[in-house]
Amino acid sequence: MTQYNALNALCINNTDLNTLMKNKLFSLLIAAIILLSCDNSNKIRSFEPGEIWPDNNGIHINAHGGGILFHKGKYYWFGEHKTEGNTGNVANVGVHCYSSKDLYNWQDEGIALAVMPEGSGSPIEKGCILERPKVIYNKKNNNYVMWFHLEPKGGGYTGALSGVAVSDNITGPYAFLRAARPNAGHWPLNASEQMKSGAIPSEGKYYGGGSLPAHPDSLNLVARDFGGGQMARDMTLFVDDDQKAYHIYSSEDNSTLHIALLNDDYTDHTGIYTRQFLGRFMEAPAMFKKDSKYYLMMSGCTGWAPNQARSAVADDILGEWTELGDPCIGDNDKKTFHSQSTFILPVQGRKNQYIYMGDRWTPKNAIDGRYIWLPLEFEGDKFFIRQHNEWSLK
Repeated sequence: MTQYNALNALCINNTDLNTLMKNKLFSLLIAAIILLSCDNSNKIRSFEPGEIWPDNNGIHINAHGGGILFHKGKYYWFGEHKTEGNTGNVANVGVHCYSSKDLYNWQDEGIALAVMPEGSGSPIEKGCILERPKVIYNKKNNNYVMWFHLEPKGGGYTGALSGVAVSDNITGPYAFLRAARPNAGHWPLNASEQMKSGAIPSEGKYYGGGSLPAHPDSLNLVARDFGGGQMARDMTLFVDDDQKAYHIYSSEDNSTLHIALLNDDYTDHTGIYTRQFLGRFMEAPAMFKKDSKYYLMMSGCTGWAPNQARSAVADDILGEWTELGDPCIGDNDKKTFHSQSTFILPVQGRKNQYIYMGDRWTPKNAIDGRYIWLPLEFEGDKFFIRQHNEWSLK
């Protein structure tokens, strides 16, 4: 009898223990749901162009003049890390990287490419000008390649160099390879025989980047820069369906856009390039492809001040290109909704969904620059952009 009572008591205690454990598990489940609910309440579910955009740490995203690479289910946003004050437009930190699965909520992945210490003598020494970084994935080498516009410290905008860095890890760190002017010793595919022969003299003069005393052909700026390489400032990258990669940059004192084929490693130029929009002073190029056609969005040259946007279309990436005019609808000030283009992002898994990415620069306090993201609309071979105070993906 005593043995039975002890056994019975043990069974009752086990039952109580199981009940307690179940209640505890239930309580933990409820707590987890509450935590998730609280977490979800802080999630961003829409774009608000021009507003502060906090990352996962609650800090305004610091990736200006940037671009996005979609890779293995995630978006990676690379851009210029700006600092406080009116000296913040020089590179004091480097290129910042963020990641996201939904494009609304971004996780800080740290500095992908850090500038070198002062006194190092590196082309990317702290205090240089490092602008418009873009990263592409190279399938052949299974690595990541970053290009950017670079002006060595203390030289203002006279260098007009292109910098390149590589990494085996998408978020970095990226190893700086070199900086140079593109396509030294190569004529563009659409250069005239007069240019090549020297029948059009080149004076060897450099200009301010916003205007020229004559058409760039009559000044023969290509011949001027033939030996040392072509000037390259505002830029973007584009990888086509055949995995060929292109470097698109403002050249010839910003007067003319060059579209240049990169090598198979994406780390150098091939010497194959064309000149487009001669004398039109196109900056801030952003390229995308839709229905086998290539599109560009660009700005004019007005420094940090916004101006009227431009757009163009082509059947071949190397040209010829046809201008389509200002794509911004309802932009009464003709200032691209007070922004400047930096990238056009195709949204993965959503047919014909593209996002215009623009910067609203604040040069007096560069770190406060805002992002203007807006959806593209299409009609025939043209694309359009409308202002939205708040919007979400379809």
